[in-house]
Amino acid sequence: MQKKSWYKESVVYQIYPRSFMDSNGDGIGDIRGIIKKLDYLKNLGVDIIWISPIYESPNEDNGYDISDYQNILSEFGTMEDFDKLLETAHDKGMKIIMDLVVNHTSDEHQWFVESRKSKDNSYRDYYIWKDGKNGKEPNNWGSWFGGSAWQYDENTEMYYLHIFSSKQPDLNWDNNKVRNEVYKMMKWWLDKGIDGFRMDVINLISKDHKFPDGKSNGGLYGDLGPYCLNGEHVHEYLKEMNENVLSKYDIMTVGETADVTIEEAKKYSACDRNELDMVFQFEHMALDSGDYGKWSNNRFNLIDLKKVLTKWQKELEEKCWNTLFWSNHDQPRAVSRFGNDKDHREISAKMLGTCLYMMRGTPFIFQGEELGMTNAYFDTLDEYRDLETFNAYEDLTKKHGIDKELMMDYLKHISRDNARTPMQWDDSTNAGFTTGTPWISVNKNYPDINANNQVDDHGSVYNYYRKLFKLRHEHEIIVYGDYKLLEPDNNELYVYTRSLNKNKLLVICNFTQKSLTYEVPEEFRKVNKRILISNYHDDLGEEIRPYEAKVYMVD
Repeated sequence: MQKKSWYKESVVYQIYPRSFMDSNGDGIGDIRGIIKKLDYLKNLGVDIIWISPIYESPNEDNGYDISDYQNILSEFGTMEDFDKLLETAHDKGMKIIMDLVVNHTSDEHQWFVESRKSKDNSYRDYYIWKDGKNGKEPNNWGSWFGGSAWQYDENTEMYYLHIFSSKQPDLNWDNNKVRNEVYKMMKWWLDKGIDGFRMDVINLISKDHKFPDGKSNGGLYGDLGPYCLNGEHVHEYLKEMNENVLSKYDIMTVGETADVTIEEAKKYSACDRNELDMVFQFEHMALDSGDYGKWSNNRFNLIDLKKVLTKWQKELEEKCWNTLFWSNHDQPRAVSRFGNDKDHREISAKMLGTCLYMMRGTPFIFQGEELGMTNAYFDTLDEYRDLETFNAYEDLTKKHGIDKELMMDYLKHISRDNARTPMQWDDSTNAGFTTGTPWISVNKNYPDINANNQVDDHGSVYNYYRKLFKLRHEHEIIVYGDYKLLEPDNNELYVYTRSLNKNKLLVICNFTQKSLTYEVPEEFRKVNKRILISNYHDDLGEEIRPYEAKVYMVD
């Protein structure tokens, strides 16, 4: 069995503060709003709250462009408000982890303001500056937000690298002064009392400084991924971070690691590597991709989903710890993507929770998932707020000739703003999120889908999730048990077992809207078993109803 640890036995709830709860009527969620809702989270069974960036920022990318790591953006409140949040959460037995965004800063960060002043400025080498080639960019790399990954700066007639927006210049981690500045800042937050970090795009921090051209696949720009992802020195730098900072505190760390392989994930998070506690991998998030990457309206294939999730369950089994998530601030709503948000929203939302959070790993719940909140399904482009969404719409309709109506359908399916609409607290104006005008429109279905309707309803999605988390806290087998997939080629049912010592669980989940038949394995027919949890009120044995989920336990 894996070595026990508090973060393995915890449930993490991600708050996107801009959309969670507004306390002052300016239309933007804030820290005091979070404080007001801590009892709601405690009642749900949350142990750890992950807060997306609340630092000083010009908000080019909704806070992931930081101009001051040790200040709070005024629209979120003050540092005194944060200290109160931390104290109150701790008093209620909950921990707080912060977003650590150190692959890049804002171009308004003082380091970059200095860096761009002159070639001999003491901060020049804090960022990645290159001369152009033949009057053009240093190479053909394309930004992940569209266009070139290089921005020309007239003052010094050189280019700086930005994997994301041109207002998000990449830090030069090969400069030990940069690393020491980051470590100093991390210690400042940890000494304040926070309980860990979620590390944004942390596997991008080491670049190939030969800067070769990337494969273009016929487009204007080349793929920078092979030269920036999981780079030559990334593990060296994370070991150094662990030695200098992380190992000195009782905290949890989770790295966002796009395109990470199993072998790379083991390097980042194996218990004997002294880097991170766990990583987010996104292989299951790419199962509905199409010819234009994430921009599609495809539906995932269940056999493929089972293959991916099972691979990560089995390959990391005794070496590393898994993260379990259906959605976050960069992904659409889980019930819209993997369930059925039309005819079977409640029952399929419960099924999805059962399917994933009965696996081995730490659950990460995104705000509103516990209510079965759905995609926004905005009708017009001007209802969106996300920079990535606007750039993709511009690029794919103008340069690739995609029909505008089809592109709008892609946005309804996959845009990040689907997860960023305000939290739906009640059926009053603006879903009780704000007394002002919300920064982004509230989902139109808030009168039906809201927390006030669900908290006291024993049959609600909220209370089902509450029961799921209670079971995780009560039964070691759910946290530490071995995982085994059954029916790998069944494209309708997801069936697996968990086992620990003499205890066994059988998890059966129907991913369709039709009734199916499933005969339980012989090892579960020979013994006395009981229903541990189910999203239906009774058990019809071999009949598995639409989107039914049930878990049998053998003690």
